[in-house]
Formats: sequence, C-alpha cells, structure tokens
Amino acid sequence: MKDRVIYGALLMAGMLLCVLLSPVTRVVFFAAAGILCMYEYCARLRESGIHCAFWALSLFLISAAVLALLGAETELWCAAFAIFVFLSMSSGIFDAKISGRGAVYTAAGLAYPGVFFAWIISISVTELWLKALTLACLSVWVCDSAAMFGGKRFGKHKLAPAVSPNKTVEGSICGAVSAAAVGVIVWALGQWIGALSGISLWLSILICVIASTVGQVGDLSESLIKRMIGIKDFSDLIPGHGGMFDRADSLLFAIPTAYLILRLAGM
Repeated sequence: MKDRVIYGALLMAGMLLCVLLSPVTRVVFFAAAGILCMYEYCARLRESGIHCAFWALSLFLISAAVLALLGAETELWCAAFAIFVFLSMSSGIFDAKISGRGAVYTAAGLAYPGVFFAWIISISVTELWLKALTLACLSVWVCDSAAMFGGKRFGKHKLAPAVSPNKTVEGSICGAVSAAAVGVIVWALGQWIGALSGISLWLSILICVIASTVGQVGDLSESLIKRMIGIKDFSDLIPGHGGMFDRADSLLFAIPTAYLILRLAGM
C-alpha cells in the first residue's frame, strides 16, 4: 500500500506537469503513454506466442499526435484509422511470424486502447480539455479508492466475478457516491477558477457519476483482456500499480465520456 501511494502520487505529479505546461506537452504525454501501453500489450501477447505489429500501433498514435497539433478535420482521423487497420492486416499477410492471429490482435489494439488514446490526444488541444480532464480524472481516482475501501467494508455481492472477483456491487455504489461528491467539489472550484467555470452543479455531478461509472467498465474491460491472456498485470513498471495500461484503463473511457457530455450540454 505504501508503494502504491508513493508511486501513484509521483505519477499524478508527472501527469499534471505535462498536461499543464502546453498543448504540445499534453499531446506528447498522452501519445507517449499510449505507445507505452501498446508496448505492454504487444509484449504480453508475445509471451503467449502472438506477435503483433507494434510499429503500426506506435505510428498510429504518432500520427494522431501530429493530426491533433495540426487541427485536422474528422475525415483525416477516419482515414488515418482506416490506413492503419489496412497496415495491420497487411502485416499478417506479409510477415509469417505475425500471421492471422497477430494481425487481428494488432487491429484490436488499434481499436482499444489505440482509438481511445487518439481521442484523448485530440481532446487535449480543445478548449474543453481542462474541464474534461478535471472531471474525469478526479472522479475516477476518488471512485477507485472509495470502491476499494467500500468493497472491503461492505462488499457482499460480486460485481463481475468471472472478470474481477474482488470487485463488488457495494464497492461500486460507494465509488459512484464519492464521484457525486467530487462533482460538487469541481463545481465549487469553478466559482474560483475561471478555466473550470460555466459548469452547473447538477451537470458537474452528472458528469462525474457517469464518467466514473464508465471508468469502472473500462477497468473491467482491461481485466477481461488480462483474463483472456492469462496475466495479472500488463507489466511491473509502476510499483504497486502494475503497468501503464493498468493505470490508464479507467481514464480511457472516462475522459471521452466527460468530453462528450460537455459538448452535448452545449459547452
């Protein structure tokens, strides 16, 4: 637990430094984090005898970073994804080591976590980036802790025993309640911090509850992949936390969700 707190705080500090400096540092940070997740994904699959085209996955996120900094239109994003799906499947045709299974897993990696990282990269250069990241990150981080402690204290009913046997319905509810409290806090901060202003109390609470709930699904989705591969963590990069993919799983779903709701609310 001590290592988890210390290294979690260091990771959070590093992330805050990168995202607050400039749009370029935000894009570079999320692209680098995505490429690291892709590396962990490919490395674990390689241990199971499945070889992916890591170069295609990396180039996709580099392309996403360039497109974001250039302010590319939606059509170019769609074209980039289509091109890299084509390259992923082609790698299985022309590289016997990758073959069919590796090509399919490469294409799957483009969809998850690839597209989600690309989306977050694009969000990081919009006017709503601070609101979306603040609402999503704070609600997910608080929700994770509350769900863990609430599950240990009150947990009786398993949430998804086949995927993550330690998660409980009661813990999930505690997480959602804590996320609602985060919504109130973010709204209050908006009264003092101009960049967070303009979000109503109920919208702030709604976004935090939905984003944190979707984030829990993201956590379970990554656990589903780990179960399929037969591993506990994607790596031991961050003591007490596992790998970068293990840390990013919830945010990959939560940040785009917060951004979408903000856009739908006319912000």
